[in-house]
Amino acid sequence: MNLGIVQSSPIFGEIAGNLSDCLSHMSQHTADLWVLPELFATGYQFLNATEARELAEQVPSGRTTQALSAYAAENNCFIVAGLPEIDGDKVYNSSVLVGPDGFLARYRKVHLFYEEKINFTPGNLPFAVVDIGIAKLGMMICFDHLFPESARSLALQGAEIICHPANLVLPDLAQRTMAIRALENGVFTATANRVGTEARGNESLTYTGQSQVIGPNGDPLVRLSLEGTEVAVVDLDVSLARDKFITKHNDKLGDRRPAMYHLQNQ
Repeated sequence: MNLGIVQSSPIFGEIAGNLSDCLSHMSQHTADLWVLPELFATGYQFLNATEARELAEQVPSGRTTQALSAYAAENNCFIVAGLPEIDGDKVYNSSVLVGPDGFLARYRKVHLFYEEKINFTPGNLPFAVVDIGIAKLGMMICFDHLFPESARSLALQGAEIICHPANLVLPDLAQRTMAIRALENGVFTATANRVGTEARGNESLTYTGQSQVIGPNGDPLVRLSLEGTEVAVVDLDVSLARDKFITKHNDKLGDRRPAMYHLQNQ
């Protein structure tokens, strides 16, 4: 299967333009599965919770999810993308999975980073895996990368590809941890980061690019630049993520001894 990652540079609050820009880049390539950045259509640096609420959308009825679903149907593909989701009085930093037949799943970011703790509600949905036929997918968002339990819980449910929308600002951290997550779980990881600088309020955030796809052996299949708006499509042999054996006697997941991990639920 072919997996595409989009590294974009959204303008804060310009949802229609940012959405159109990403879809335009995607339309120049063919992929079975696309991964877009975290909050790809709104931008990231909300000044307060009210601003986040004003730009948030319902899922799946909001315009961003609907536009992604329409593209997926027209191009016979699957898309994972990040967006702010409003549900009642709660606003979540979420990602959606859509396919040729429409909306399939959502994930709400569990581990909030920096001022996200002010602007969003922590995710209330467990890490889950969706079988799209050509592969089994899990979703994580940005800072989830630092918590090994995130990827491990997806791997234990059979994930073969972990889709990782991100807005990374700490240089070369997630790029390393997501390679480790791929290696220790024997899965593919696809991180779609953004580039550019947002200067809002009294703070300026510069995003670190280097979107990447990592193979189950921990090696990069592609890594994009630090600063450019780019798209990459790579060919994956998903069967490689089904073989967890290190030697004929050792299995990455099968050799676990949960009864000995006293801190697992603390």
